[in-house]
This record gives sequence, C-alpha cells and structure tokens, in this order.
Amino acid sequence: MRGLSALVVSGSRGIGRAIALELARRGVAVTITARHPESLKEAAESIERETGNPIQPVVANSRKADERQTAVDLVLKTGRLDLLVYATGINPARNTPAVDMALDTFQRTFDTNVLGALGYVQLAWHAWMKDHGGSVLMLNTVAATSPLRLAAYSATKAALHRLTEDLADQLAPRVRVNAIAPAFVRTTFMDSVTRLPPETIAASYPLGRIGQPSDIATAAAFLLSPLASWITGVTLPVDGGKSVSAVTHDREHPPVDYQVH
Repeated sequence: MRGLSALVVSGSRGIGRAIALELARRGVAVTITARHPESLKEAAESIERETGNPIQPVVANSRKADERQTAVDLVLKTGRLDLLVYATGINPARNTPAVDMALDTFQRTFDTNVLGALGYVQLAWHAWMKDHGGSVLMLNTVAATSPLRLAAYSATKAALHRLTEDLADQLAPRVRVNAIAPAFVRTTFMDSVTRLPPETIAASYPLGRIGQPSDIATAAAFLLSPLASWITGVTLPVDGGKSVSAVTHDREHPPVDYQVH
C-alpha cells in the first residue's frame, strides 16, 4: 500500500486512530480529521513518532459541507486520494426510546452517521476516484442488524449498511466500497453506551474477549488493500463471534442483555 494516500475521518481516537496508525505503518500517506484541534494534534504527532511517516491533521466536522470540502482539498494537495475511511459515529440519544427522543437529536445522529459519510464519498468520487479508482471503508456496527436498544444509533447504522451496498454497486468497477461491523471494542465510545462489566461482555463472545481497536484496524487495512480487490459491498463482522453466538454460546456464558443504563 506504500505510495497511496488516505483520508481517515475521525482519526484522532479509538478505532479511527487505530486505522490511521495501521495504514501509516504500511506506508500510506494519511490525513486524519477531528473536531478538536488538541486531540487531533496529539494523535498526528503520536502516529508520526510510532511509524516515522508524517500525518496531516485537519480540523473538520463531518456534518459541515464546507469543512468536508476543506479536508478533501488538503488531501489532494498530496497528489491523490486513494482511500477513504469514514470512522465517524455518534449516539447523543444514548438509550432514549424512539418514542421519547427529540427529533432534532435523531436528525443530528442521521446527519453525522449517514449524510456525513455520503458527503465525503461524493467529494472523493468527483475529485479523484471517478477517474483514478480507489477504496472506501465505512465503520459500521453490529447494532445495525441487532436490537441493542440504541434507537437512533442503530437506525442510522442500518441506513449506512444499505448505503454501503448501494454505493458499491454504483461506483463499481472503479471504486470498491465495504464496511466493518464491530461488536464492543475497548474505546471511550463503548464506555458511553454500556455500564456492563467488561468481563460480562467478554463472556458472551465465543472468542472470550472484548475487541481491541487494532483488531478492527487490521481488518480495515485488508479491505482497503489490493488483497481484497475482488471484494465490494460487504459489511464484515469483526465481533469475536458475537454474530453467531446464538448457536455457539458456552453454557457457562449466557447471552448478554445489552440494555444500557
């Protein structure tokens, strides 16, 4: 992957940061975005120290069209935009039931989790990928297809799942579009959606542990790389076996109730 250029949206922490780090290790020129300059600068400097490759930080809010454009324009100053990773996802409603949720909260979730993704894909397509090809990766979640009682978050991620399939069809053969659907991964976002003890969650997964950001990052690098050149439109579960746990649970490891508190 050396010589390619990537834009990792929301690359300053958690899974997005891990993906940016993994791509930089593989010789990709990486640009990362985030809303907060301080955490963005820290992430860029940390990845540079670890990999020896310069990281371009760009302050950008995924919901704002002008800031999305600025991020894409800055990436193109490197000469190309081969890889787009949309790692943004918010859940401001927490576990509020849909019937009680403020509609503007749902709208903000949809604007970030779905419209922000589409906005970046449109820009990348018209600016570079339409003529030169490329690969897009969406960060989704098992909540897109499983009832985790996160109404707005799950609904928007379900929409992103379908959008991934539609874009894969429409942008082929020049551009591949795939997604990864993690279960719980050790991030601050995980802490915001559940208060279950980590050992309780881990016991519900056939592989017996919670995921690490690096688990998602290595899968992401594969899907973005030429090794996956005949894969598009796929949402890959990277979930410790959670998606098949209904038939693989050990009797000592009962299913987890994902209701958050």
